[in-house]
Amino acid sequence: MSEIAREDVDYVAGLAQLELDDATKERLVAELGAVLGYIGKLNELDTSDVEPMMHVLDMTNVFRDDEVRESLPRDQALMNAPKTDNEYFLVPRILDTD
Repeated sequence: MSEIAREDVDYVAGLAQLELDDATKERLVAELGAVLGYIGKLNELDTSDVEPMMHVLDMTNVFRDDEVRESLPRDQALMNAPKTDNEYFLVPRILDTD
């Protein structure tokens, strides 16, 4: 079983762009260490006769088949938009193009 170090918590917090106080970091070291301890116990189980699966329940595709249909009329598509010019959706600019 591998231990979680405070440096590991700092690294992951940096990747997630989180600012954590010292108390939270120490709590996460303990909690993540407990999770790894549990994973270590699971790794001790003999699973050689267990068939790999994606999900514990049988899953079926619930999506409908794609079929070509008429598009919504423009006025219906724009009906609930917060801002339009009656032809297009108007959204705030998010990229600086200067």
